[in-house]
Amino acid sequence: MNRRILLKTSLGASLAIILGQHAGAQTMDEQTQASFDTVMAFMGAMGSGDMETMGKLMADDMVWHNEGDASLPWIGGAEGKENIFAFLGVFSENLQTTLWENTDAFASGDTVAVFGKMNGVTPHSGKEIGEFNFALRSKVRDGQVVLWHWFEDSFAVSRAYHG
Repeated sequence: MNRRILLKTSLGASLAIILGQHAGAQTMDEQTQASFDTVMAFMGAMGSGDMETMGKLMADDMVWHNEGDASLPWIGGAEGKENIFAFLGVFSENLQTTLWENTDAFASGDTVAVFGKMNGVTPHSGKEIGEFNFALRSKVRDGQVVLWHWFEDSFAVSRAYHG
């Protein structure tokens, strides 16, 4: 348990440093900055396990969609807070993240794109995935996330999951 807390703390600190670098790297209009800040706050809350903050940053009609291999239990979509939190439970039971590093983040108006690399272990097989890339397209309305569209290297993830 202490290792998990340390990992979350390390990931959170790394995320804050990375996000701080990207936030200062570009000039944004007010809407773009607000969208960027909302998505980064949501991502930070998710990384630290702060479900209360996540809930506040989610629109009631939010859509979450993960692209990839449909044989993985967390691939597909969910709509609405209750369904998304249930989906996140399935996700957390099936993938333990050991690396999450944002490498680039961009925003324009209500849309935010984040790119990075991850690694994890799938409890289903006990195997490590190996470092893989991800991309996120998110949309914000009235200070809340309305779309979380996640893309990952599901081939690598599927190979580890299925052993």
